[in-house]
Amino acid sequence: QVRVEESGGGLVQAGGSLRLSCAASGRTFSSYNMGWFRQAPGKDREFVAAISRSGGTTYYADSVKGRFTISRDNAKDTVYLQMSSLKPEDTAVYYCAAAQTWSTGVRRRDSYTYWGQGTQVTVSS
Repeated sequence: QVRVEESGGGLVQAGGSLRLSCAASGRTFSSYNMGWFRQAPGKDREFVAAISRSGGTTYYADSVKGRFTISRDNAKDTVYLQMSSLKPEDTAVYYCAAAQTWSTGVRRRDSYTYWGQGTQVTVSS
């Protein structure tokens, strides 16, 4: 199995930027597809972005496309989410997740086996 831990959350003003990191340990990081999800109060956890094992393919939710960038460094066992032009509606707990295969679809939560504890991102208006 693989363990993942998020960091980098915090409070930022609208229009600002943050970079989230997700450090993995355990089994070979490069054998996992990785994803970021978020959950706002009173809402379901939703897909944000995902990246393939090699980093060659990325996916984004329409709501963050053009503002967020997912990347990974397999030498450091870390995946990143660079968030720019942040909006108050981006406020949520952000979760990192690992999937051996996107068996049910890259945007579906049930494709991901391993989850972190989450990091809070708050965007003030």
